[in-house]
Amino acid sequence: MTKNEAQIVQFEKSLKKLGEVLEMIKNTHENHDIFRDSAIQRFEIAFDLCWKTLKEYLREKHGIETASPKKVFQESFKQGVIDNEDVWLTMTDMRNETTHAYDELFAEKVLVELPNIYSSLEKLLWILKK
Repeated sequence: MTKNEAQIVQFEKSLKKLGEVLEMIKNTHENHDIFRDSAIQRFEIAFDLCWKTLKEYLREKHGIETASPKKVFQESFKQGVIDNEDVWLTMTDMRNETTHAYDELFAEKVLVELPNIYSSLEKLLWILKK
């Protein structure tokens, strides 16, 4: 198994966990804050694994070296791996903000965006596994 294949497996596991907590939020109104915070943490983990997996994919498949999430997504767009660069750059900004600034209002805003983010991550996983 290559390094990239192993990363894809980890990315897939993290995405599954994000999907699980999003489903819990949809199906229950109890412990909303706990599930919301868990979803945000799982998003952070999935995002980190996503860009690092994509970084290795670019290196292995295209011989391209990149160093940061934004550079990875910009190059992935150029290579046709992702189809909407702005979505990924916005996701990067959101990830950076969840790490450094946290309040209830922002957490709720992130939670509203997570289903769309999840869909984008899922689509990328499908592409990487092809």
